[in-house]
Amino acid sequence: MSDTIRVSHLHGEHLAVATADGTEILRYVYRPDPDPFESRKPYAHPVRTLAGNTVTGYRPNDHRWHKGVQMTASHLSGQNFWGGNCYVHGRGYLPLPERVGSMRHDGFADLTVEDDRLTVTEDLTWIENGGAEWAREERGLTVHSADARAGAWALDWSVRLTNTRAEPLVFGSPTTAGREMAGYTGLQWRGPRDFTGGSAFTPDGEGAAGLMGTQGPWLAFTTEHDDVDAHSTLVFAHAPENLDAASAIHPSHWFVRAEPIPTVAFSWAFFDEFELAPGASFAYRYRIVVADGAWDRDRVTTHLKGLPW
Repeated sequence: MSDTIRVSHLHGEHLAVATADGTEILRYVYRPDPDPFESRKPYAHPVRTLAGNTVTGYRPNDHRWHKGVQMTASHLSGQNFWGGNCYVHGRGYLPLPERVGSMRHDGFADLTVEDDRLTVTEDLTWIENGGAEWAREERGLTVHSADARAGAWALDWSVRLTNTRAEPLVFGSPTTAGREMAGYTGLQWRGPRDFTGGSAFTPDGEGAAGLMGTQGPWLAFTTEHDDVDAHSTLVFAHAPENLDAASAIHPSHWFVRAEPIPTVAFSWAFFDEFELAPGASFAYRYRIVVADGAWDRDRVTTHLKGLPW
């Protein structure tokens, strides 16, 4: 049985979710930060374990546009919805502010709070740098399964994106633009500084470097914190249809680093570009389990089996 949660809403700013003892485990900020170079868009930060340990980073000095958990698109028809410098083959990373787009929060179509669950449907518009509206997004956020005995809770994050242009949207990544093994795009997590050098593993592999660009149903990232005597584990999991070639618009691969920065992305265009036709839509569903302790493969597998989609 899930534990009770409390939800507060500072209108125009953010939603916050806390446990019954007052520990804030999630803050979803839908009023974006002001710098357009950082690709203004909603994000989740801070994200904390049930014990109150922070597992997201915000505006780190190496990448100011990294903000907790956020939906991104690093290369989209010549625009950058990731934020920051743009990769240009043969020239490296360049500050090209005219390429940086944004995601506008248009409102919440649904916001339902139950004793142990928050369900949110958010409407957003993806806007290229010149002001043209390129895509309409329906985003789903669900906070659920907070369980003090298991020491974990779950965040489900879904996206349904519709092309509102008169021409195809082309999704890519730095790797599709020519940079090897840098296929970052899609839903991205940035860890705090003390997650640097952490351990990453999947059902059949381990080590961030070896897992880069691989595929699989889930990936876990665990580390020991600074400041407190504790470990935390995050588990990033695909809904089954994400990995179904018959239903997914494009194959997904893991983008994962532990050094020099801690980050994981559910990359939807790691090695190859894909197109979304005018008026067409695609959808993905993801789950992030936030856990206290250093979980191993068996514990992750058992916990995920208890969280049906």
